[in-house]
Amino acid sequence: PDPHAPARPLPRSGIGARIHALRSHLPAWFGGIAERSAEHAHDPYASAFYQRFRRLVGACVEHRFLVIGTTVLIFGLAIFGFRFVQQQFFPDSTRPELLVDLKLSEGSSLNATETEVRKLETWLAARPELENYVSYVGSGSPRFYLPLDQQLPQAGFAQFVLLTHGNAEREALRKDLLTLFQGAFPELRARVIRLENGPPVGYPLQYRVSGADIETVQRLAREVADVVRANTSARNINLDWEEPSKVIRLVIDQDRARVLGVSSEDIANFMQSSLNGVPIATYRERDQLIGVLLRGPAEERAQMSLLKSLSVPTASGQSVPLGHIAKIDYGFEDGIIWRRDRLPTVTVRADIEGALQPASINAQISPTLDRIRADLPEGYRLDTGGSVEESAKGQGSVNAGFPLFFIVVLSVLMLQLRSFQRVLIVVLTAPLGLIGVVLFLLVFRVPFGFVAMLGTIAMFGMIMRNSVILVDQIEHDIGQGHKPWDAIIDATVRRFRPIVLTAAAAILAMIPLSRSAFFGPMAVAIMGGLTVATALTLLFLPALYAAWFRIRRDTPPKPLAPVLQTDH
Repeated sequence: PDPHAPARPLPRSGIGARIHALRSHLPAWFGGIAERSAEHAHDPYASAFYQRFRRLVGACVEHRFLVIGTTVLIFGLAIFGFRFVQQQFFPDSTRPELLVDLKLSEGSSLNATETEVRKLETWLAARPELENYVSYVGSGSPRFYLPLDQQLPQAGFAQFVLLTHGNAEREALRKDLLTLFQGAFPELRARVIRLENGPPVGYPLQYRVSGADIETVQRLAREVADVVRANTSARNINLDWEEPSKVIRLVIDQDRARVLGVSSEDIANFMQSSLNGVPIATYRERDQLIGVLLRGPAEERAQMSLLKSLSVPTASGQSVPLGHIAKIDYGFEDGIIWRRDRLPTVTVRADIEGALQPASINAQISPTLDRIRADLPEGYRLDTGGSVEESAKGQGSVNAGFPLFFIVVLSVLMLQLRSFQRVLIVVLTAPLGLIGVVLFLLVFRVPFGFVAMLGTIAMFGMIMRNSVILVDQIEHDIGQGHKPWDAIIDATVRRFRPIVLTAAAAILAMIPLSRSAFFGPMAVAIMGGLTVATALTLLFLPALYAAWFRIRRDTPPKPLAPVLQTDH
């Protein structure tokens, strides 16, 4: 301020005087925030910390090739270490529900299924972890949750939806149910599952065998099942249609039937009316319509040995025993035939046990499956399904848009930096965040899933933003006539605080998400990547810039553009 300038008049009002006094005392109260004269001003970057950091940056620029080589080596180790990071599609949901699937043998009746359901309901009634539960006999639960894997209606299938009081109670009940099904309920195959996140997958491990001949496909599927069963992390291995259904076939003696005037259609209609019944009327009970069926006595329908004695009406109006015109054969056939691309397909399915993810188990099994795949007959194939297949689909959808994303990023960087070389320097720093991603995922034992992949892509943008800040400051200082060597070091020192603060803000914002089951892997990936990439931006990028543009200590400053002067 000018010492000869006239002093400002003091405020006249009492309130104004108090405000003026408060403003004059605030600097003293808060440790000397008062304005300082030019002779007392000091450089904020002259502190001991910044001096040490300046020497560190100078050493990195001086030994640039050592820094670059070390960084590339660490990056290579991170890429190698990524193979030890477990892969995951989506984690299980944290909702308190559990699903229990009960599957009886093929051909089981609804009554047999309901009997097993009643037994499990008796056991569940004494469990304190349960808030309530509901069972569905002959079909699965309706879709109360969007990613629910719904089941086809089957007489031998039942499903429970168990609502517990919380996640701890859910896990305790799940453990007890798994123990229960190992000893009790030998008549069925049970599955206790948590709700899924992401697209419904069903069994996490799935392998499909497809081919023209059903028996060959089933034989190959059993070989694959033996391979999966040999892995200790796989449990509840089964095939989706291995077990045949019991059937009774009528082999009609067409000559005898023709003599008696009975056709195959007549016999089929007679069997339908005798066993299943045919509707003949509708009875109204208040607001309900009740169908009336005509069918044979219950004893004839319940005992298969009485089928031969059923009286079949003939064209003459008389009746003849069914055993005189048809032979009854007992056998087996496939109750359902799954097809994929019009080929019969058997799917080998399995759950996982322990901490390993489906992708890790698949990697352990793949070498043996590759040998089976190499010996497959012509026209047969073995495909991997389950979580591995769905994860590949998700990554494929992201990869499809990656070229457009890369072009847009390059265009924006080119508009900002106006140099292809500087853009390339910025882009080269982005993948270095993978060092921190791999390190944190391994240390905290967090799998790398689809959400973590999206977080890693977002992290690349954060890293490039910090690199743009530093490169732009270096170019600005060089353009102002500073020596390139000094410009690199000074720009890095001056941009230390903005770069660290922006990275720290993003890292701290991820801490609350790190405990989330769904967003936790993404948060850990971003935190690790930004932590390491921020350090590399401040140390590796100056060394790379100096090496790229061949800057040495004696590199002269860039000449300033001449300024045109005009006479007035």
